[in-house]
Amino acid sequence: MSVLKKISVLGIIGLICTSCSSIDIFKENAEIPIRKPYQTFVIINQEVDMRGFSSQFIDEQVQIKLQEELEKSGMVYDKEQPDVVIRYTSNEDRRQRTSSNYSNPYPYWGYRVWDPWAASRYMNPNYGTKTTNYELLQVIVDFIDPKQDKFLMTLTGVTEVTSPKTKSKRVLSTVDRILDTFISEISQAKE
Repeated sequence: MSVLKKISVLGIIGLICTSCSSIDIFKENAEIPIRKPYQTFVIINQEVDMRGFSSQFIDEQVQIKLQEELEKSGMVYDKEQPDVVIRYTSNEDRRQRTSSNYSNPYPYWGYRVWDPWAASRYMNPNYGTKTTNYELLQVIVDFIDPKQDKFLMTLTGVTEVTSPKTKSKRVLSTVDRILDTFISEISQAKE
């Protein structure tokens, strides 16, 4: 395969990946640096029955995802003496986006009689506008050192959800990205 074809294929794959709603991760509240690889953790939401999401189903999925992924990375769930306390919450904000599109779906010739008032954006204020409902979703995960009672970091994942059917999938993808960031921070820590 020629170099030009490889670049074209990679460009198309990149375009497909970026056309989906992105997930942005922000690191905040780093009160103390990560000094060692942590071995044990506890999810405080699970222990005190505190919900972080409006949907109980999504909340349970997030708890399961957090526990499974951290255990895959080699950490152990220990509610008695954890090295890291994990707390999560969410901001689920319903919003609307209005976009303008002044292309006329009914041309002035052909299938209908020309009517300058019906297709005018000046006489009809809703002409050419489209309103889309979406939800701005923030998944906020705090990683706390219980011995010093200070934040190791707060990781916030921000994404947009356009359909209630895809909300659970978007939340879990955001949690994956947050955990990837946390695990990479732990692996780079100095002992």
